[in-house]
Amino acid sequence: MGNVYAVIMAGGVGSRFWPRSRERSPKQVLEIVGNGTMIQNTVRRIESFATPERMFIVTNKVQKSIIMQQLPHIPEQNILVEPVGKNTAPCIGLAAHWIMRSDPDGVMVVLPADHLIGEVDKFNKVLQRAIAVAEHSNSLITIGIHPTHPETGYGYIQYDDAIDHNPYYAEKVFRVKTFAEKPNYETAVKFLQSGDFLWNSGMFIWRASVILEEIQRLLPEIAEQLKKVAQTIGTSEYENMLELSYGMMRSISIDYGVMEKARSVYVVLADFGWSDVGSWDEVKRLTPVDDSGNAFRGTVIARDTTGNYVDAGNKLVALIGVKNLIVVTTDDAILICEQGRSQEVKEVVDTLKRRKMYEFL
Repeated sequence: MGNVYAVIMAGGVGSRFWPRSRERSPKQVLEIVGNGTMIQNTVRRIESFATPERMFIVTNKVQKSIIMQQLPHIPEQNILVEPVGKNTAPCIGLAAHWIMRSDPDGVMVVLPADHLIGEVDKFNKVLQRAIAVAEHSNSLITIGIHPTHPETGYGYIQYDDAIDHNPYYAEKVFRVKTFAEKPNYETAVKFLQSGDFLWNSGMFIWRASVILEEIQRLLPEIAEQLKKVAQTIGTSEYENMLELSYGMMRSISIDYGVMEKARSVYVVLADFGWSDVGSWDEVKRLTPVDDSGNAFRGTVIARDTTGNYVDAGNKLVALIGVKNLIVVTTDDAILICEQGRSQEVKEVVDTLKRRKMYEFL
């Protein structure tokens, strides 16, 4: 295996995890499921592939200090700070230029900072197959998860399992037919029934040179701005050029801007206990429950209650005669939500912004 570099995207806020997730302590730096924060666990999973010197974290100014505290072994110059979030295409392009600066043949493993992987050994084997394809091809590789239910919160990937014109068929790496946006429930059911749709994990593997070529071809205006930034890496002009160039870029995802239109895209089929942990409902599903179906973190007294999830924080929470609630407390806020509706927590955050109640964000 050649020179592998990890790029961890860690710029989001995770507004669906309010009140725990805030601008200065977003979802990826919290301990939400199991032991360790989400970004710490993401880094641990890939230590067998990339040394700390070959790990890059892309984040923002507000989150840089807490990420450095949680990942002190990552060199500070490898914490890439975007002046403003412009979605994943500029983020990935910036990291690719940093890698190209020292290793034109470097392979990038691009991962979100806030996903859960239940079976790490299986995850590592999937990455090994994807890296092997990326090293010896000009292809873009993503990881698709076998769906277990008609989920409406994920994008989907349709793949072609034909052996014809697929040099990687033996490795169970398949050509991508199409990408699908998050569907409604009826469409998600059809995807599941078809048998050739996968959940889009948002993980990518490719050579840095290959993704930059595709960005140049498909997003030339972003590519030109990134080139200006790349010319200043390691100089005193870098910060100013980064801010100026990011101000000129449009916000666009790597999926929509590149993956859906790229010339050679493959997907590795995977099943390693993946979740993007996208809501408090998902946390409840992933947390072991007691005989009454309750899952509690912190100090909780419960009487005649069933199916609840409580993150008590530093408070004592008492429940009497309630069922199927999500309760999350912090020092300054309490969330009480009916299960199945935690996606709407984002609307609470939007309301706080409209009312300029920034002390709660």
